[in-house]
Amino acid sequence: MVAIIIILVIVVVLLIAFIKVVPEANAWVIERFGRYQATWGAGLHFKAPIIDSIAKKVSLKEQVADFEPQPVITKDNVTMYVDSVVFFQIFDARLFVYGVERPIAAIENLSATTLRNIIGSMTLDETLTSRDKINDQITLILDEATDKWGIKVNRVEVKNIEPPKSIVEAMEKEMKAEREKRAAILNAEGEKQAQITLAEGEKEAAILKADAVKEKRIREAQGEAEALTAVQTARAQAIRMINESNPTDQYITLRSLEAAEKMADGQATKIIVPSNIADLAGTVAALKESVSKEDK
Repeated sequence: MVAIIIILVIVVVLLIAFIKVVPEANAWVIERFGRYQATWGAGLHFKAPIIDSIAKKVSLKEQVADFEPQPVITKDNVTMYVDSVVFFQIFDARLFVYGVERPIAAIENLSATTLRNIIGSMTLDETLTSRDKINDQITLILDEATDKWGIKVNRVEVKNIEPPKSIVEAMEKEMKAEREKRAAILNAEGEKQAQITLAEGEKEAAILKADAVKEKRIREAQGEAEALTAVQTARAQAIRMINESNPTDQYITLRSLEAAEKMADGQATKIIVPSNIADLAGTVAALKESVSKEDK
């Protein structure tokens, strides 16, 4: 009885030992007598004792392969080092196990060869400014080449492009010269704009000054014209008032004498008075009558 129990325990232990659970996002390649038998996906599986063996446990998750920098030569004979990163995923565990020996090393060598071919058809400037184009081309080529290995290349990123030190120094000098050129152009444009602004200011100031002088002269002329008009108006009104008051001959004579007196204020003025003052009065009266007729 005890022996039977022991045998049963041994059988159960062996059964448990040969029950396998494959984790999610994994695939196990099973061989039977050295030949491919099956690919186990995630879940519970039973491995036949002795005759079945697990050839390879494969992860189906996306993986990243960061390769060492590879020396490449551009179309214009410049040697540089290019560092790339490959993102890939295994979609067929059987092809991955039996398709190629050391698949990661195969991807690295294929990536390096493809990089040399692509960059070899470009100049240095094109290489430095066409990183996206390089990524797309190498991804397409690697994806097609690795299909028979059960590998899907999702994308390839050129992580770093390292030109020779002499090229880097020359590029830095070129960029410095370009920056200095742009700065000089900006300074020249600034000085030009400042001179234009100053000239426009001086022009506007001169125009405003000329307008002020013109306005001043116009106002002075208007003032003088108004003054002359006022004087002439006052004289006309005075003459009219005198005519309307019907002045006597004696008043006219007196005014004539006052006018003569004013005329005599000058040092070099000589006044000749007629001997017959009455004749002068008559003359003035005649003038008065003439003025009265004109007013009428």
